[in-house]
Amino acid sequence: MSEDFYDVLGVSADASAEEIKRAYREKATEYHPDVSDEPDAEEKFKKIQKAKQVLTDEEKREAYDRMGHDRYEQAEKHGFDASEAGGGPFGGGMGGDPFGGGGGMGGGLGDIFEQVFGGGGGGRRRPRAGRDLRTELEISLEDAYDGVERQFSFERPTECDTCGGTGHPPSADARQCPECQGRGQVTQVQQTPLGRVQQTTTCRRCEGEGTLYTETCSDCRGDGYVRDEVSLTVDVPAGIEDGQTLRMEREGAPSPEGGPAGDLLIDVSIADHEEFDRDGADLHYHLPVSFPQAVFGDDVTIPTLDGSVSFDVPAGTQSGERMRLGGKGMPRLRGRGYGDLFVTVQVVTPESLNEEQRDALEAFAEAGGDEIEIADGFFDRIKRAF
Repeated sequence: MSEDFYDVLGVSADASAEEIKRAYREKATEYHPDVSDEPDAEEKFKKIQKAKQVLTDEEKREAYDRMGHDRYEQAEKHGFDASEAGGGPFGGGMGGDPFGGGGGMGGGLGDIFEQVFGGGGGGRRRPRAGRDLRTELEISLEDAYDGVERQFSFERPTECDTCGGTGHPPSADARQCPECQGRGQVTQVQQTPLGRVQQTTTCRRCEGEGTLYTETCSDCRGDGYVRDEVSLTVDVPAGIEDGQTLRMEREGAPSPEGGPAGDLLIDVSIADHEEFDRDGADLHYHLPVSFPQAVFGDDVTIPTLDGSVSFDVPAGTQSGERMRLGGKGMPRLRGRGYGDLFVTVQVVTPESLNEEQRDALEAFAEAGGDEIEIADGFFDRIKRAF
């Protein structure tokens, strides 16, 4: 099912003509192909224009509300126009609204389309919320571990105080658009095998307003909205992961017709850490050790996000060997425990040796190669040397 015209403009089904025009200005400014970077901006802009064209025409809007979006679109494909009150094979002596009752040929086009496309028209709905907005927030890995309350700023559209959302100052002189005679639309009539068909489009001169003004609001440049910087505070939960999104309800764009505001979506990113790499709820840490520490084993201190802990390097540990510290990783969202800390041992080879170190390693190499019992105190000599 296609998105209906009220959804396209983000207005309620009982929005006034002025509210629809205001919503159109906002959407058109956002998705105009000349200013928007979105890949489907041109297609959205066409939908916005079509929605405004129908909903600002009283006859078309009445037919649209009675028939619903899909049946109305089908009707247009068959060459019928809601603004046509007569003429053609279904006009002339019918009288009344061509999509409603009114005698003549079986009650008008409304009855005909009920038979062709089925019953049940679109009903009025409650006011639509304003559109959602997005912003970004970067936090540290420590903040993601503990959870944090962060203040941030972003830009949000608000109704222009200078013009009250009209797009022109109160002092501006207004006159009826001579191109569309104040209707905001122009109509072309074509004769087809089915009869006279009208095609109605938005007036280019007044952009559908029906009125021309001598001045444009200097603050909003005719948009009716300005962007203000807003500061808010958000609670970031412990365990949040990079790329996850927080939602703040009713902190998005205002609804043009007075409905609830949209939501604010906050895309969270986590800065790279100097010591830890993250994989979901698990953390990874690279522990550099010396050759004697790997050979003889050692008790060392390593960092965690919950403070330093003692860590035992077993004798004979190989470079690249990985060990696990349970529960020393990141907290899982909603209090479902903690991940693990994986420690990968990296044996560091010294780039230069002093004389004592060199002698000790040479003695070790010779002793190992001759398969003789190493004398007492030999290992202590190597430890002292390094």
